[in-house]
Amino acid sequence: MSIKTSGLHHVTAIGGDPQRNADFYLRTLGLRLVKTTVNFDDPGTYHLYYGDSSGKPGSLMTFFPWPDAPSGRRGTGQATTTSFSVPEASIGWWKRHLAASGVETGEIRNADDEDTLTFRDPDGLQLALVAHPQGDPRDPWDTQLVPAEHAIRGLHSVTLSVNKEDATAGMLTDGLGLGFAHQESNRLRFAAGDGGPGALVDVLVTPDAPRGLVAAGTVHHVAWRAPDEETQKTWREELVDKGVHVTSILDRQYFRSIYFREPGGTLLEVATDEPGFAVDEPLLELGRALKLPPWLEPRREEIEHMLPKLNLPTENNPELS
Repeated sequence: MSIKTSGLHHVTAIGGDPQRNADFYLRTLGLRLVKTTVNFDDPGTYHLYYGDSSGKPGSLMTFFPWPDAPSGRRGTGQATTTSFSVPEASIGWWKRHLAASGVETGEIRNADDEDTLTFRDPDGLQLALVAHPQGDPRDPWDTQLVPAEHAIRGLHSVTLSVNKEDATAGMLTDGLGLGFAHQESNRLRFAAGDGGPGALVDVLVTPDAPRGLVAAGTVHHVAWRAPDEETQKTWREELVDKGVHVTSILDRQYFRSIYFREPGGTLLEVATDEPGFAVDEPLLELGRALKLPPWLEPRREEIEHMLPKLNLPTENNPELS
């Protein structure tokens, strides 16, 4: 593969009640709501983007929250854990903070010189906080509930669960340009570039595990970075030449996307860094109003009627602003 990704762009999951989802990711995890829009393929459903102060690629966790969505099942063919990067000395603070918020956590574990704390969101999505001794220079979003000194810096890594590793490993190296980093037992780590937070994927091999079911509380897809649309176009052509079934380039308003499945079953995306989330609203006002792409704007009244009311950040809610 002549083109190599620089790391994770975003992870998109399926949630349940949108207000509960927003409360957890804004208040409990202290992320910023950088865009309130809709699922372009199902505009009666929100698409909520959480990230850092400007929604930079690599900081983003996004959700399609369906209020009545059935619960999914974690298993192979999925990204089964999404991990966020936090400062090295903050894991203890996070364990206390999550406990005070009523969130049950696992014990702090150390592996590969990383401290990891696992927990689940209100819909059962498995998450982790990871503190890396090399640190993470990315600027966090600062809130009253989660101060900057402890705040999430962005995505750290994702874990893909598979029955067999060979074909998935081949897609990661030959299709995305990742490098094999190391293996510990049945877990293989791959890295973009020099690795580090936001550029890692773990492949967990569980030959006898059941297939996962994508619904509420599971990841829908994992997106990787491309710098621009021209690079993405070339990337798509190379994937097609390798026999990969890839979608056409789709306009997602804030980036352009292509989608394909790795052989283990997980849906992957290559998303452009451009144009970003300030393309249709000022940076200081990100996420506060429902934004629709031009082709859905004529249906605004209908769409707003379909969507459940959502308590979004306002000047009267300083902990969310």
